Amino acid sequence: MQEGQLLMTQADRDRLVTLKKAKKRLITQREAAEELGVSVRHVKRMLYRLKKQGDKAVVHGLRGKPSKRRIEERIQQAAVKILSAAVYEGFGPTLASEYLRKRHGIKASKETVRQWMMRAKLWRGKKTKAKDVHTWRPRRSRFGELVQWDTSEHDWLEGRGEKLYLIAMIDDATSRLFARFARSDSTAENMRLLWEYVENFGRPVAFYTDKASLFQTTEKRKRDEPGVEKDAVEMPPTQIGRALRELGITWMAAHSPQAKGRVERNFATAQDRLVKGMRVARVTTIEQANEYLRNDYLVWWERELTVEAANPDDAHRRLDKCHDLAASLSHVETRQVRPDYTLRWDGKLYEVLRHAITPGLRGAKVRVEKRLDGTLAVRHGDRYLPMQECAVAEKPQSKVLPKPKGTRRKRQRGSDWNKNFDLKSAPKVWQAAQLSGRRPEEGVG
Repeated sequence: MQEGQLLMTQADRDRLVTLKKAKKRLITQREAAEELGVSVRHVKRMLYRLKKQGDKAVVHGLRGKPSKRRIEERIQQAAVKILSAAVYEGFGPTLASEYLRKRHGIKASKETVRQWMMRAKLWRGKKTKAKDVHTWRPRRSRFGELVQWDTSEHDWLEGRGEKLYLIAMIDDATSRLFARFARSDSTAENMRLLWEYVENFGRPVAFYTDKASLFQTTEKRKRDEPGVEKDAVEMPPTQIGRALRELGITWMAAHSPQAKGRVERNFATAQDRLVKGMRVARVTTIEQANEYLRNDYLVWWERELTVEAANPDDAHRRLDKCHDLAASLSHVETRQVRPDYTLRWDGKLYEVLRHAITPGLRGAKVRVEKRLDGTLAVRHGDRYLPMQECAVAEKPQSKVLPKPKGTRRKRQRGSDWNKNFDLKSAPKVWQAAQLSGRRPEEGVG
């Protein structure tokens, strides 16, 4: 009796009171079943045990005894020793339980691993804080209706290799993720990811990005000109903006990081789980990083974090014959053909091959495309022109004749031709004329 009372909880005592009422027929067994939330048959079983065992009949027989499914102490010690290694520093209980199961064959729930890590002082429980109520924007209904696009700059290899950037695209309706590592957050690298995305899924309806210079050309204003007082000027599109227009994809700008929260939360997850995963896999190069990202992280993301779209229809559109990815996803500028059927590009001179010259080409505007593979393509109207690089004619240099030696006159500091000259004692003009033998003119005397 005392042992049962020691193990009794308040719920057990309340249950015992109800059963004793049913035993004394103060309430019916059906009423006791409704009060306890069990069936009438179970009430009968409990009354039978109450008659045989007394008050401890309401206490479960296994209470206070170790569970037969309890993991052995040696396995717990082995798991703690593994998680104490430097490679697992900073791992949370969820990620630690996955790696214990996948790499070391130790199967334990994340709650069990959390208890192990807290007892070993490898993890400290965090107090939950009250958060501000945030109204979530509903997801788009179809896959490919809106895709968020952004880049994260982070120490992804934790100093084991070169600096990398993670460029990611995440679908708003399904959270399906498409990403790759790059050495720079440049227009060319973003275009390469866009090329891969369109080839894999098709053309989405719209991309949702920030207002970075890759996507939007900012109007330049003077410091003393407030922007509110002037009307906005429509600026020419960037190279990515032009490419999206040619592919028929809408571009939408987010006014704050919170507006594109789905891709921002993706980066927060990646900076924790992806970084630690590459640490365990000993990733040191960009090739290894992309291989781990493609074969491990994105597979886990697809399995665990993607959802079904509300509408099963796919909003992606396939590429048509009018879409040329190599042409659209390139650096495009306009040049004018010179009278000799040449044009300049990047400090070099190119000429149109003779057999491709047509009337109206001289002085015409042509589209020059610097492709992602480094090649150059020149288009006039709907026709591409065969080009070849030609040597630039050097300007003739004027020859400077050497000056003969000894002909340079020395500069005299002063002349002494009028030295000791006195104007008062000098002869008059008429006297000088007589001395010269010239006859004086009339009127001069």
